[in-house]
Amino acid sequence: MSPASFIHRYEPAAAPDRAPLLLLHGTGGDETDLIPLGRALSPGAALLSPRGPVLENGMPRFFRRLAEGVFDEADLRRRAADLAGFVREARASYGLAAPVAVGFSNGANIAAAVLLLHPEVLAGAVLLRAMVPLAEPPAADLGGKPVLILSGRSDPIVPAANAARLAGMLAEAGSSVTHEVLPGGHGLMQADLVRAQAWLAR
Repeated sequence: MSPASFIHRYEPAAAPDRAPLLLLHGTGGDETDLIPLGRALSPGAALLSPRGPVLENGMPRFFRRLAEGVFDEADLRRRAADLAGFVREARASYGLAAPVAVGFSNGANIAAAVLLLHPEVLAGAVLLRAMVPLAEPPAADLGGKPVLILSGRSDPIVPAANAARLAGMLAEAGSSVTHEVLPGGHGLMQADLVRAQAWLAR
């Protein structure tokens, strides 16, 4: 079975001791978008980078939304299951260990949904500018999986309280959560790279 369910890019590991990274782009990105970030975050790690299968005004996303910050939760649940299936196929096809998701914005939101709905699929996650994905998530057991959430203090899209609620939700599910609020907005900054690099190196 080949991981043909998503258009994607795969870079094999040059440093097999490093956890593979599952790179999940933001709205309007594609499978090439976060490859440079993945290389910088964990040099030599295997990189698996799918393209979001949903189009919004021609821009790829991982699931539908009804308005900014308002998610189509039925679609999100279905797309999270599809993404979990893709990761399983890719692991079998490429011989990978469970990956650590690195998601930005829309990609971070689907990564959070996969953690809550299909916790066995990911080894952990770096969630950049993530929001609470599901109003009523199932009772998940994240068994100490490490999660780093990096929020922007002046992010116009993700309210600080929402990101804090996500951190609490994941911690309640048993995850080992680190949540940092950085000066800045919704875009990624050097500080995100430095924090995420150090966290992944641990």
